[in-house]
Amino acid sequence: MNPKVIRNRSEYEAVLSRIEVLMDAKKGSPEEDELELWSILVERYEDTHQPIDPPDPIEAIKFRMDQEGLRPADLTRYIPSKSKISEVLSRKRPLSLSMIRSLHEGLGIPAEILVREPRADYGKAAKR
Repeated sequence: MNPKVIRNRSEYEAVLSRIEVLMDAKKGSPEEDELELWSILVERYEDTHQPIDPPDPIEAIKFRMDQEGLRPADLTRYIPSKSKISEVLSRKRPLSLSMIRSLHEGLGIPAEILVREPRADYGKAAKR
């Protein structure tokens, strides 16, 4: 199988099978070069045909908390009050610029994720 642009699902699946065969390629071998080339082509196909939306900012915070074993009270280093933390995590309060900066610097969550609009409408969530 010679590397080429992946144009459809059946070609994509055939390439994934080839990549599986090449996964144990020795470093510096022609097979490793082929694996790298196929990986680039698969990434291009997936970016075009299976795009992944960036995560919701609140879900990103919760995910990082889970990764780090943090409780909501541990976020007081980044968000000054427990009530604001609760409101943010329950989607009743939007993230402020200072919260975004602090969470980005302290937890390493990309700023471009934190500045996105969350999935919930804060106005509707506050009226419940």
